[in-house]
Order: sequence, then structure tokens, then C-alpha cells
Amino acid sequence: MLMLLTSFTIAKSNPQLPVSHADVFKKAQSLDNGVSISWLEQTWNNDILDKSAIKAFDFRLLKQLGFKSIRLPVAFEYFQTNDISVQKVLKHIDEIFRFCKLYGFKLIICYHSGNLNDNSYLAETPKIIDQWTVLSKKYAHKNADNLFFELYNEPPHMDPQKWREAADAIVTAIHKIDKNRTLIIGASNFNSIYELSRSVPMRDDNIIYTFHFYEPFFFTHQGADWVGDQVATTGVPFPYNEENFPSLNPRAKNTWGETNYYQYRRDGNEQSVRDKLKIVKNWALKYDVAVLCGEYGVYNRYAGLDSRCRYIKAVRRTLKAMNIPGILWDYNSNFSIFNGEPSVHNLPDCMKDAIGFTPKK
Repeated sequence: MLMLLTSFTIAKSNPQLPVSHADVFKKAQSLDNGVSISWLEQTWNNDILDKSAIKAFDFRLLKQLGFKSIRLPVAFEYFQTNDISVQKVLKHIDEIFRFCKLYGFKLIICYHSGNLNDNSYLAETPKIIDQWTVLSKKYAHKNADNLFFELYNEPPHMDPQKWREAADAIVTAIHKIDKNRTLIIGASNFNSIYELSRSVPMRDDNIIYTFHFYEPFFFTHQGADWVGDQVATTGVPFPYNEENFPSLNPRAKNTWGETNYYQYRRDGNEQSVRDKLKIVKNWALKYDVAVLCGEYGVYNRYAGLDSRCRYIKAVRRTLKAMNIPGILWDYNSNFSIFNGEPSVHNLPDCMKDAIGFTPKK
């Protein structure tokens, strides 16, 4: 606890880093057309480190499709808790980084799946700092234009001030070792656009602010069993269409899923997407800071293909119009844009259009 409180004191007195304002915006834009590779965060996968799930073929395919950055979520806390050598984890990260350099991708290393909350943050923050200290020392000599650190994936629904204090301490620890590394930080309540809009930027200038966008959640997560009965209603189209709108699943009654069911008539359209993303854009303009949509996508088990394509195209088009870089979730898991194993052949025509891919003739 003393270590954490000391870090807080340092953070509050630490002067701004001599980083170019324009350079941070340039770096944020370099992350556009990104995609997350979901693999090293899959804690339910017993052989998560036994093989390399991503090969050279995957990077060639992503390059062909026009992606420019890779976001790599890593379940560091899980590995620590299970006494798995960090060197074994770093071996896989190094391999991904090598492929990124070979094929010209920017790389974001993201601390994923931690145990931070209102009750644990004083004990958990030093553990997070310890992990970032290892990473910062290891990668301090790597080009800051090509490698980014994302402090913590989706801080939970916790006191925003407690998350802010934890983030201050982590930022200070990393920049004490590697002052040039640009850090990516989101708001509490799972990288909420609304929490972000209520916050003020940190004193450190070398930061890109991230948010996750799955609005309307009622559509993007329909049928997702890890969410619960709230999203039990499936067959939800995008945009809203009264003729083929499904009946409310009885399991969703008396949950916020029932409320969202009736709100979807207003929320299930591209204008609503624009209105919500405008909240973030206005915040970024107010404080003159760089922002990044770190995740957007659709759970693909129950959502219809055409609706998924229309949604992804709508979000991507709106982000482009607002000059906000975006990263798709994800490459080859349950939000994948492919029908089957990743390949151009398994990428539906409507999805090619959604991501702006035009095959060479």
C-alpha cells in the first residue's frame, strides 16, 4: 500500500513530459484500421501458451485486407496467479512483434483480464505496475512509433477517482522507465464513452484515450451467454425493421434487456451510432486530445450476416467521418468477420464492403 501511495504522490507532482502534441495525434491515426487478435487473453483455453495461434499466413492476410495495426490483449494477471513464467508469455509477444515489424503493423500490448475493483485497487495496482515494469524495461529500446502500451482493458464499474489514482500510478511507473512510450488509457465502467465524457484528461500528454463501442449493446451482443438473460433476445436486425423484429425473449423480461428491446426502435440505426460517437468526439475536441475506438464489432453467432455487415460499415464510416481511428474486435474468435477459418475466400462480399476491402484483379 505504501508503494502505491508513493506512486500517487509522484504522479501528482510529476511535470508534463516533453512530447509533441501533434506527434501523439499522428500516432493515434497510425493505429486506424486495426484489429484485435484474441488469443493470449483466452483464460478458458487450457493450452493457451502451448502453441502459436497466429502464423505468418494470418499477418499476410491481414495486410492484404488493409489492416494497419494489431491490438494484442494479454491476460497477465491470470498468468501471474497461475505461476506461469512471464518469459513464456513474452516469447509469444516477441513472436507477434516480430511479425508486426516484418509486415509493417503497429502493435498495442494490452493488459487484459485483471482483478481491479473498488475494494482491490490498492493491492492490485502494484501488481499491475510490476508487470508493466518488466515490459517497459524489456521494450524501452523499441521504436515508440511502432509499439504502444494499453494500461488496462475495460476498468470495471468502479469509482472513477479510484481508477484515476491507479492509472496515475501506472503511468508514472512506466514513464519513469520509458518516457517516450505512448500509453493508451480508457475510462472506468468498461471503457465507457459516458464515463470518458465525464472525465478530464491526465496531466501526462503522452496518452491516447480509448473507448469501446458496442452501441446498441442489445444488437451487438445478442445471445451472448456470458452477458446473461438481458441479451437473450436473438434475431435482432440492424437497422431496426418492424417487419422482422423478433419477439422479446421471456428470459429478458424484467431486465434492462426488456428496456433496450423497446428502445431499439430509436437506437437501432446509423444516426444513433453517430449521435453516441459524437459524445466522444466532442470531448476530444473540448480537451484537444487524441482518442481511439479500441474495440467495435458484433458477436457473430446469432446476429444475421447482412446486419453485422451493415453495423460494422456504419461504425467504420462514422469513425472515419469523425477522424477517430478504430480497431475491430476481433480477428478469428466469436466476433470474427469471416465465415469459417480466416481467408479471403471466407470473407463474405458484404463484409468486404464493410471493411473497405477491394480485391485486386
